[in-house]
Amino acid sequence: MAEITCIEDLRRLARKRVPRMFYDYVDGGSWTEYTYRANEEDFGKIEFRQRVAVDITERSTASTMVGQAVSMPVAIAPTGLAGMQHADGEILAARAAQRFGIPFTLSTMSICPIEAVAEATGRHPFWFQLYVLRDRSFVEGLIERAGNANCSALVVTMDLQVFGQRHKDKKNGLSTPPRPTLRNLVNLASKPRWCWNMLGTRHRHFGNIVGHAKGVDNIGSLVEWTREQFDPRLSWQDIEWIKKRWSGKLIVKGIQDPEDARLAVESGADAIVVSNHGGRQLDGASSSISTLPRIVEAVGHRVEVHMDGGIRSGQDVLKAIALGARGTYIGRAMMYGLGALGEKGVATALDLIQNELDLSMAFCGKTDVRGVDREILRMR
Repeated sequence: MAEITCIEDLRRLARKRVPRMFYDYVDGGSWTEYTYRANEEDFGKIEFRQRVAVDITERSTASTMVGQAVSMPVAIAPTGLAGMQHADGEILAARAAQRFGIPFTLSTMSICPIEAVAEATGRHPFWFQLYVLRDRSFVEGLIERAGNANCSALVVTMDLQVFGQRHKDKKNGLSTPPRPTLRNLVNLASKPRWCWNMLGTRHRHFGNIVGHAKGVDNIGSLVEWTREQFDPRLSWQDIEWIKKRWSGKLIVKGIQDPEDARLAVESGADAIVVSNHGGRQLDGASSSISTLPRIVEAVGHRVEVHMDGGIRSGQDVLKAIALGARGTYIGRAMMYGLGALGEKGVATALDLIQNELDLSMAFCGKTDVRGVDREILRMR
């Protein structure tokens, strides 16, 4: 195997090793995929100012996110179906994040349940992402389970009241586990490593839901339940309702507009995440990095502003921090590593990002990521 030097190398390897429907679930967006592409491409419109003759001997990428010490201002984003990129995917990613010293965020739509991740990481604190669903008793149960698992922050996703159409998922007939169609069986036959690993785990469906949600005890009932549960009536009062039931940090994800940012702060958010759901919801929305400065200007003096979407390198992290983000999230970069090499692949992705962040910061004449600001940038 060739030496891996960037996230793109991990992506190409994941494409070879992960069944098509699950690879496409990660590597795609909604409708024309304009926003999905813009998230990544708009970083290229931002240039650095290189500085010389500065003492850069002692450097640090360490910072904090919502009061938690981190080895770099990066968290692993909540990603559904991580356990279908690699067997026990959420557990492997959580272990890699724990060793690296950054937060791991478990999705409501994870394959491995909250309790399994907590047990596998020795109850090391991690973050839990929550969808606000119609079944409020189930949501309360999730909040309680997250607290019992020693989760230190709740990340509430606000931009999934309805689903954006993802053409690849519809064409692939996405399901967990894969339906035994001829097309799927042929594709699975070409992924023996993935199949072998999946045979060794009991986690093959949505572990936070099946057996916990009322009336959901098999895949058939799960599909129907999921279709009915995402709540189009979601409001800022729901954030206040959650705040009363959660004693840890509360992070609101899915902010794209300054007015929504202000409403999130007024509802009790400890941090907000500028995010367009990885370009998987409203196609035609602005990229996260182009939206970030407006959100920072609106509420950055009142609350931590984090950013998610399009980050594929340490340079992308540095640009986001320079534009005012206090933290960033990686989803696809982690998933590519997971699909390519499991836990080792996630660790490799984190190593690559931190190394790029450290060296790029040095080239800009900075020695501490907490002191980075817009003066290191040139906007095209």
